Amino acid sequence: MRAVVLIAFVSVVLARTPSARADGANGVAGEEKGVFGLGLMVGEPTGICAKLYLKDDQAVQGAIGSAFVGGGLQVHADYVWHPWILEDRDSFTLPVYVGPGLRVIDYDKGRGGNSFLAVGVRGVAGALLDFKEVPLDAFVEVAGIVEYGFQTGEGLGLSMNVGAGVRYYF
Repeated sequence: MRAVVLIAFVSVVLARTPSARADGANGVAGEEKGVFGLGLMVGEPTGICAKLYLKDDQAVQGAIGSAFVGGGLQVHADYVWHPWILEDRDSFTLPVYVGPGLRVIDYDKGRGGNSFLAVGVRGVAGALLDFKEVPLDAFVEVAGIVEYGFQTGEGLGLSMNVGAGVRYYF
């Protein structure tokens, strides 16, 4: 619980930092939105998330947090493209993103109740509500995972992540 309060406090403090760029680095020309976003994610995992735009339609995103279904700590990172814009209004843009990624998870209560480390490849797809007037975005995503568990008898397995979150851009 203390970690959640600390994360929320740091997010609020960082949210007060003025934006350094105004070049439309994440798809909307002329907005005062930075290229780096930091926020909170709920779902699988629940924790801190971040996104760094490399180009208007390409970014690296990731998260670290608790995996409640399998129990344990999960870290993942994805390289995503934003190939389609479903909606473009005065106040927001709604792009879709897809891409590959990697995941490392330390299961506390994995398959069969055993603790073990697993490494996997993710395929992620999601939708992003990118606000134009404020330096925020909100997202929902789903990722399919093929992973290898480093414990006798675990081997290859399939997993899934589903989450939603919000990020503030600097």
